[in-house]
Amino acid sequence: MKQLTIYLVVVLISISCASKPEIEDLSKQPNHLSIASLKMEVPENNPQSDAKIRLGARLFFEPLLSRDSSVSCGSCHLKQYAFSDTIAFSDGVGDKKVARNSPTIVNVGFQPHLMAEGGVETLELQVIAPLENEDEMDLEVIEACKRLNGIPYYQSFFERVWSDSATPFTLTRSIASFERSIVGGTSSFDAFVAGDSNALSDNEQNGMNLFYSKRLGCETCHSGPLMTNFKIENNGLNEEYADNGLFRLTLNSEDKGKFKVPTLRNIDQSYPYMHDGRFTSLGQVIDHYSSGGQPHPNRHHSITGFELSEQEKADLISFLQSLTDERFQ
Repeated sequence: MKQLTIYLVVVLISISCASKPEIEDLSKQPNHLSIASLKMEVPENNPQSDAKIRLGARLFFEPLLSRDSSVSCGSCHLKQYAFSDTIAFSDGVGDKKVARNSPTIVNVGFQPHLMAEGGVETLELQVIAPLENEDEMDLEVIEACKRLNGIPYYQSFFERVWSDSATPFTLTRSIASFERSIVGGTSSFDAFVAGDSNALSDNEQNGMNLFYSKRLGCETCHSGPLMTNFKIENNGLNEEYADNGLFRLTLNSEDKGKFKVPTLRNIDQSYPYMHDGRFTSLGQVIDHYSSGGQPHPNRHHSITGFELSEQEKADLISFLQSLTDERFQ
């Protein structure tokens, strides 16, 4: 209950795939699919700086920001896995588990809204949610600042960057600045989009054409440079949901089972999949969509099922693997 209360407070504050002819040549659409074409919106009161990013990085990996000093932001967002986790529910303080699967935060600075329901509008506000969540870090932000201000190293660092001590303002904005610096765009797919026709193998290109085909309809939700439309949708995982997603905020029955469409960037590294981490492989994810999902009344209209041969499925997986950023390997 405390988790939902904290989340609602944060939200209230924030309010103040078949044949090649079916798609165009992607290598001739750099502005459509290139991360370099995106512009990141940065708050006026928190401009990026190298020093601030370095401080934010130190804080991101600082376990002192949890009640028992056992976990940090980096405990659930592992750099070698594109800043995601490899278990369904990450470990929080003590013996607790977080409520949902930890998503990748690569390119998170481009996202128009955050959290699985999309209810938080800025990274600065999002920092508070895991920090004070009793299943995650379970430490009030004021107490976190007191801890940091009692350490000479951090006293000096905050003074140098902010000409101030650690405060809720300087703490959250430092971490947010670091998170905005985590940008991808170094995958084989990006090289192909930039004009290197040899960057993708024949199998990967076959998978790409399947992905963008009307037959599979993946692009309906996974579109643009980040391969997400950022909408909140029900993808037919269940007939009944233990975690009802957006409904928890709106109490509108039409929002039951709706969660933010995730980016497919680095998808091969950010397993397991779905908000509850139920699928451990890309093959299982594809099987879910090919089946048409469960008959929930809110299921997205495009999820109707499709058939793939074993080779087509393998090619589609190869394409999804080509979305992996080399810089995080």
